[in-house]
Amino acid sequence: MTPPRAATGSTVPKRGRGNRPSGLDLLAAAVGAVPGGAARPGQQQMAEAIGRSIADREHLLVQAGTGTGKSLAYLAPALTVDGPVVVSTATLALQSQLVEHDLPRLADAVEPVLGRRPTFAVLKGRHHYLCLARLDNSTEDEPEDTLFDAPARPAGGTKWLGEAGRMGKQIQRLRDWAEKTDTGDRDELDPGVDDQAWRLVSMPARECVGAARCPFGAECFAEASRARAREADVVVTNHSLLAVDMLAGRHIVPPHKLLIVDEAHELADRVSSAAQAELVPELIDRSARRARPLLRPEVADRLTEAGDALAVGLAEAPAGRLTAGLPGPLREACTLLDAATRAALEAIGDVKADDPDPVRKQQAKAALDELSTTAQRLLEEGDHDVAWVEKPDNGSRRALVVAPLSVAGTLATHLYDERTVVATSATLALGGRFDTVARALGLDAPPPTPPTPAAAALAASTTRGDAATAPVATAPGSNAATGTVPATSGPGWRSLDVGSPFDYARQGILYVAAHLPRPSVSGLPEAAGEELLALVGALGGRTLGLFSSRRAAQQAAELVRARTDLPVLLQGEEALPLLVRRFRQERESCLFGVMSLWQGVDVPGDACQLVVIDRLPFPRPDEPLAAARAAAVDAGGGSGFAAVSVPIAAVRLAQGVGRLIRATGDRGVVAVLDSRLETARGYGPFLRRSLPPFWYTTRADVARGALERLAKS
Repeated sequence: MTPPRAATGSTVPKRGRGNRPSGLDLLAAAVGAVPGGAARPGQQQMAEAIGRSIADREHLLVQAGTGTGKSLAYLAPALTVDGPVVVSTATLALQSQLVEHDLPRLADAVEPVLGRRPTFAVLKGRHHYLCLARLDNSTEDEPEDTLFDAPARPAGGTKWLGEAGRMGKQIQRLRDWAEKTDTGDRDELDPGVDDQAWRLVSMPARECVGAARCPFGAECFAEASRARAREADVVVTNHSLLAVDMLAGRHIVPPHKLLIVDEAHELADRVSSAAQAELVPELIDRSARRARPLLRPEVADRLTEAGDALAVGLAEAPAGRLTAGLPGPLREACTLLDAATRAALEAIGDVKADDPDPVRKQQAKAALDELSTTAQRLLEEGDHDVAWVEKPDNGSRRALVVAPLSVAGTLATHLYDERTVVATSATLALGGRFDTVARALGLDAPPPTPPTPAAAALAASTTRGDAATAPVATAPGSNAATGTVPATSGPGWRSLDVGSPFDYARQGILYVAAHLPRPSVSGLPEAAGEELLALVGALGGRTLGLFSSRRAAQQAAELVRARTDLPVLLQGEEALPLLVRRFRQERESCLFGVMSLWQGVDVPGDACQLVVIDRLPFPRPDEPLAAARAAAVDAGGGSGFAAVSVPIAAVRLAQGVGRLIRATGDRGVVAVLDSRLETARGYGPFLRRSLPPFWYTTRADVARGALERLAKS
């Protein structure tokens, strides 16, 4: 195997100390380097607040609306810190934007001011990188331990020869790519390979033997990425790896003094996912096959028997949360699995440098150790964990899952120690306050206190809108959403809402169909369907439909297709990127879908001027974690619905509503077909205060009239 070439700029000097420009100086340089660039008050306010937090070593929550330019607002002051600085994002899209656009532009702009060019690096999980040891052991033929791993197929579930040949071609292309790539990063492989092929040439962290014992340790792409990160000024990573780093004792991400968490409203969920574990019969079977060459037959057979017992237990158990402990068959399966994995691990022994194949031995041990740990965790039935049986609608995969009831304690212990944390998002102040998100992130919200003169001035500077009449509709008798987000603080942390450069009250309308019956049945109620038709017809397409269930989205698509000539794009009928591209290009089209569209669609301009939300996005009763967390609050004398379900709905609703106004020239209507947003006295005002300050109305004729005028413009 030819060693990979060193990545360009992979070795960079550490930043020197001494006097440096301020974050505002660097921000001004970055903005000035853009033709026609102009400073934005919210962007400057955010950069200044981050600078103060760095100086005072005080954590900061910053809500920055769409269009603020928050990436530059936090990157500029970050360059004043003795590096590295770590930036964590929730999505690959934002990670790519930072690395491919924002950071290169910033580096060019500030080089004359700093006297040198800042450096940056991307840090991803080990499985994102090509593993030369796995590649060396892979073959073009179908390997035994993956032959039956694919989803069920019409011809009995096994691969047909043509597909096996396609796998071989992908492996050979990966071999060719390994000779040329500088980074081994999967995202740089174009065209890509499917997930199953990539699994054959990548190494999860738990299965890695370490550079010292690996025959390819000196050439390891993952280790090279870590080395580059240690030398860079800015390290861009993701919430999933950040969560793993916290749970593993913080030895993956380089030591740093400043952590910036973008899309921070997603962090707690990503930490929950990282701390979640599951038992799947197919995984036990695969682990048994992988370990069999290292075991006596009777020991390997015990693993297979445990997998069979789990399959029987899952078949008998209903889907959903296990509120009364593990059912007998599942408890027996976990007990068998725990004993079998312990025996197998003892038989395999330690991984040694002189083992004939330390890589495969470590893989087998890691898989067994994970199974053993999960089985023991399920058998403990700790109060801090939630367990459930998962059965997808198609029945293709059944699992026994366990996850933490809360991760606030984990975050409080591991997120803030020995570093300053800046958490930012367009959705942090729920109901007009930061308290809910602060608690979820492990920061105890303080009791309300009278605002100081400085806090009052700050709150006044971030007023979220007034009752100005929107130009797209004249609505006598309607009221506008108003309010402020107070600047709060607690022990060691502060919060700030810098608003948005968008004039929401003039650019858009929030219409709530208060006359519709309260939604009660699943799917799309008939009255809501008629309301949808009237709104879509008034505009003539250009509609993004965000639905609470796949059934409702399908019913809406069928209805609009049957009653209009408008093209309707339905999530699931084609790849999502292709659907979004067509939605942008076809002016009269409608795009209907479910939860992944609520956050992942960015369509500025007149291609999207109507966003329709069928019902408030409360968690379903069968969402195990949400249900368990709500039950825990109820048991403590509180309201689980208010403490858990309402905040979840607030974040989701704000993200969905945020699809409408993406640029300063955008105009349109958000239509919520759930009357509870207006009529529910308890949580309705809270949810409305969590949204951008659109001009608000409950009059259907006003909304349709505005859409008709937009259709003619």
